[in-house]
Amino acid sequence: MRWIRKGFLPAFGLASCAAAFAAAGAQPPSPRLVPVLVDHHVHLNAPAIQAFLPDFCKSVSRFGKCDPALTTPHTPADLLTAMDKAGIKRALVLSTGYLAESPMIDPPRADAASLMHAANDWTVDLVRRHPARFRAFIAVDPLRPTALPEIARWRGNAAVAGLKLHLTSSGVDLRRDKDVAALGQVFAAAARNHWAILIHLRTQRADYGATDVRRFIKDVLPAAAGTPVQIAHAGGWGGVDKATLSALGAFADAIETNPEAFRQVWFDLSGVWTGKTPDAEKIALAALIRRVGPRHFLSGSDWPYNGTDLADYYHRTYPQLPLTPKEWAVIRSNIAPYARALRRVPACCRQIKPAGPPHQG
Repeated sequence: MRWIRKGFLPAFGLASCAAAFAAAGAQPPSPRLVPVLVDHHVHLNAPAIQAFLPDFCKSVSRFGKCDPALTTPHTPADLLTAMDKAGIKRALVLSTGYLAESPMIDPPRADAASLMHAANDWTVDLVRRHPARFRAFIAVDPLRPTALPEIARWRGNAAVAGLKLHLTSSGVDLRRDKDVAALGQVFAAAARNHWAILIHLRTQRADYGATDVRRFIKDVLPAAAGTPVQIAHAGGWGGVDKATLSALGAFADAIETNPEAFRQVWFDLSGVWTGKTPDAEKIALAALIRRVGPRHFLSGSDWPYNGTDLADYYHRTYPQLPLTPKEWAVIRSNIAPYARALRRVPACCRQIKPAGPPHQG
């Protein structure tokens, strides 16, 4: 999720196939493109977060200007319309509740924990309303005392597919021992819940890169204990730059050394390149994807931060990365196991009630 601009963060049977897409109101894929059926990285702000955003953007203005896509309201209907046009069956919807507890907010909000709870409640409730289309990821700030109780609050709720973490927003430093320890505890708690973990790994450090990834691999990733882990934005925060390539390169080194240890690790390609990305950077990114292996990469858009037209994004922007048709076929076909649809919401979760009362603090 990219939500700040101009600061130290970046701007936050072919005939029958075509007929089927037209009948569904979707844009048919190019004959050379395998359809993307699951978007593994989208955002919708809960009403409580949307109402809080003006104060949030005012507070973080010292870092940069909020991306208009953050403050523009978008509804589940807007996302479903975009998905239908692109022929996308399901999306992983990531709670933005971590924004409320971000240490970037000065002074801290007294109601930060309540906002985080409300955002997670609303995001999970989307699954009750659209069980075939959405999977929900709750969000916490891993350095806050509310993190572990909030994970426990949702234990056993089948409507929750996973946990979203955003290290930039949370001010996590992977070179600070206490932060690494706290992050490991959160990973272990999510693993006990049998959740996937989707992590925006890039930190606020100007020299973020391979050093941070090696620490993450050594001291945090083992806490997942085989639970699926999805690295957002191919290890960066959107866009291709030296830091992103350094981070993904460190993963490539580790995977080549011990591929079995990364069997349950994926990287989403959400907002990583645009039509303005230099060719040299696209070539470098494609080379790293080959080293890691296309089977580890997932389609994602970071909707609505790269525009709200998913059909255009997946049919025009995505193919600009210089991969072979075979490599693209693998990536566009990949569907993470935690992205499967719920055919029906289990009886325990129809009202999307968490396992216990919200933790106050």
